[in-house]
Amino acid sequence: MKILLIEDDLILVNGLSFALRKQGYELETARTKAEADAQWAKGGYDLAILDVSLPDGSGFDICRDIRRTSHTPIIFLTAADEETDVIMGLDMGGDDYITKPFKLAIFLSRVHAILRRSRQPERTGAQLHSNGVEADLLTGKVYRNGERAELTASEFRLLCLFMENPDRIFSPEQLLGKLWDCSEKYVDNNTLTVYIRRLRTKIEDDPGRPRRIVTVRGMGYKWNTSD
Repeated sequence: MKILLIEDDLILVNGLSFALRKQGYELETARTKAEADAQWAKGGYDLAILDVSLPDGSGFDICRDIRRTSHTPIIFLTAADEETDVIMGLDMGGDDYITKPFKLAIFLSRVHAILRRSRQPERTGAQLHSNGVEADLLTGKVYRNGERAELTASEFRLLCLFMENPDRIFSPEQLLGKLWDCSEKYVDNNTLTVYIRRLRTKIEDDPGRPRRIVTVRGMGYKWNTSD
């Protein structure tokens, strides 16, 4: 599995490079947007890890460029932990958002989880239908009331988890564990809230008064099939 690490902190680059190569990954690095663009053009990457702040640009710009032509998983690795930054990163197609400082073991766990999911075979011929929402598990396409809804890979996984378990209440801890395949206590506190909010804007008729993904006070969230 081949990873492109885009990070301008040389100490962090050296540390992560050693750790990732020790795990058996093939790794290439870039410290500027220009270097990243040149490396990405070579192709063949299974994962991109992006810092947001670079000397000559932004990891957000790199993410947009990648998403124009590729569904390769993307992890943001950055000190920018404001909710608006998390929303922007996930909404433009990032699969995960890890804020600095972080624990190396948890970082590696989340890298493993994303790459493992990306290699799983797609389920063919299966579709989910509920509450005016249709999710095609083969193509990853989602329709709300017959209109296409553009979801990121992580939003799609979360939607399918809800739709496959109608009226089941998931605690935040359960959702985080299933979404990232690692211990939920290491996931940024506002990340799940961001995912739920962004998903509601795409599949609810009125995101301010959700009727599909509803909050069950003191317990969590569920896919609602009753009035």
